[in-house]
Amino acid sequence: MALEVRVDTRRRLGAIDGKLFGHFIEHFHRQIYGGVFEPGSPLSDSLGLRNDVAEAMQGLGAPVVRWPGGCFVSAYHWKDGVGPAREPSFDKAWRVEEPNTFGTDEFIAWCRKIGTEPYVCTNAGTGTPEEMSDWVEYCNLHSEGRWAKLRQSHGHAEPYKVKYWSIGNENYLGGEMGSKTPQEWCRFVKESAKMMKRVDPTIELFAASTPDLEWMRLLLQEAGEVLDWISIHGYWDPLWINNNLAPYETCMAYTTRIETPIEQIRAILTATGQLGKIRVAFDEWNLRGWHHPYVDTAANAADCIRPRDENDRNSSYTMADAVFSACFLNACVRHSDLIGMANFAPSVNARGLIYAHPEGIVKRSTYFVFQALAEALKGTSVGVSVHGDAGFSVGDSIVPCLDAAAALETDGSWAVSLVNRHPEQAQVVDLRLDAGATGKATWCRVNGPSKDSYNDIGRSEVGLERGAFEIPSGDFLSFSLPPHSVTVVRGSL
Repeated sequence: MALEVRVDTRRRLGAIDGKLFGHFIEHFHRQIYGGVFEPGSPLSDSLGLRNDVAEAMQGLGAPVVRWPGGCFVSAYHWKDGVGPAREPSFDKAWRVEEPNTFGTDEFIAWCRKIGTEPYVCTNAGTGTPEEMSDWVEYCNLHSEGRWAKLRQSHGHAEPYKVKYWSIGNENYLGGEMGSKTPQEWCRFVKESAKMMKRVDPTIELFAASTPDLEWMRLLLQEAGEVLDWISIHGYWDPLWINNNLAPYETCMAYTTRIETPIEQIRAILTATGQLGKIRVAFDEWNLRGWHHPYVDTAANAADCIRPRDENDRNSSYTMADAVFSACFLNACVRHSDLIGMANFAPSVNARGLIYAHPEGIVKRSTYFVFQALAEALKGTSVGVSVHGDAGFSVGDSIVPCLDAAAALETDGSWAVSLVNRHPEQAQVVDLRLDAGATGKATWCRVNGPSKDSYNDIGRSEVGLERGAFEIPSGDFLSFSLPPHSVTVVRGSL
C-alpha cells in the first residue's frame, strides 16, 4: 500500500534561510591542522589552505562557517593568533599545544576562498567583554583605534565586515572553561553585547543558550533586547567517553527526538514574548558526539589525545548519518519561521562530512545530503503531511518510515525532500500537490547498497544519483523510495 504525501502550498510556514545549511570548524584534533590548513602540503595554496578541502566546501555552497569553537574558544585569546610573531599556547579545553598559526586572518582568508560568510564565536569563558569588542574592532573598523590599525599593519587594509558574532559556547556546562550560572550569564551577555555593538551596531549577536527554562528566561529578560539570535547545540548519540556507535535502527529512533528542543524553545520564546523577535541558531549539531575521553583524568596529554583518532574512522559514517542528517535538515525547514541558521559540526575530519588525509579527501555520506538538500530547499517552507505510515519497531518505539519537508519558490518551482528511514523496505509514495504539477520533474538521491554503506580511501559506496521523468496526467506522482535513502524531487506548478 502506498504512503501518501500531501503538499499544501497555501500553508506557508516561513522563509527558508540558506544559513540552515551552515558549517563549523574548531581547533580540535585534525580539523584545522591537517584539515583545512596544511602549510607545505602539495595540496595547499601559498597561505597553507588545502585546495581540495576548499573545493569540496565550494561544492556545497557553504553559506556560513562558525569558528573557532566549540569548547576551544572558552580559553582562546584571539590576539595570540594574529601578526607575524606568534607563540604557541596550551589549549586547556583539549589539552594540546595550540601553535596559533591559524588565526583570524587565516580564517577570513579561508572563508573568502570557499565563498562563505564568517561567523566568529568569542571567548566568554576566560575572556572579557572588552576582549570580545577588541576582536570586533580588529575585524570591522576601518582604521579607528589600535586594533583596526593592527589589522592594517598585518597587510589587511580593508575591514573584514564580519556580520555574525556569538557570545560564548556552552557556558552552561560545568566542564566548559569559565562556566557560569544563569544569573552570571545574563549579566555577562548584556555587558558584552553593549561593548560589541558600540564598536559596530550593524553586527548580529548570538548568545549561548539551552532549552532550559531558568537559563533562557533570565537571559531573555536581561539581554533579549540586545540579542538577535540564541545559540543551541544538539548531539543525539553521545560518544564522548565510549565510542560505541549506535546501530542504524537506534539512530532512526533518535530522529524522532530532533524536534523536542525546537518545540521547547518555541514555547519559552512564546511565553517570554520574544517569538518572532529573536531567531534560533542550531550552530552545533550532528548525530554523533565527538569522542574525547579522559580529558579531565589522563595522567598526560598524549593519553587523552590518542583516542581522538577514533573520530576519523570513515567506516563510522554510514547511511545512518546521512538519513539522520536529512531528517534534521527537514525539521529545520519545517520550523523555518524559528530557525534561521544551523551549523553541522564539524565540516572537516573528526565527525565531519569531509575526511582530509595527506593524499586527498573522502566525501562521507553526509556530504551528499547537504549537496542534495541545500541546492533544492529554497524559498518558502510549505505544509507537508504523510498519511498511511504504520512505521517500524525499534525497541519499544515506533519510528515512522517517512520524513518529509517541502519548499516553494516565487517562480512556482517546488521541491520535496523525502527520507525513507526503513532499514530494509522500499516505500511506494503517492506525492500530491494541491496546486498540481506539470512538465518534467527531476530527482536526486543519496543512498548506498546497505544501511551500513560508507566511503573511504579507495572505497565509494555512497553517492548522489540524479534523474528526470515526465509528470503524468492526474493529480499525483507515484514512485518508490529505496530503503535507507534520501530523495529530493523537484518540479514546477
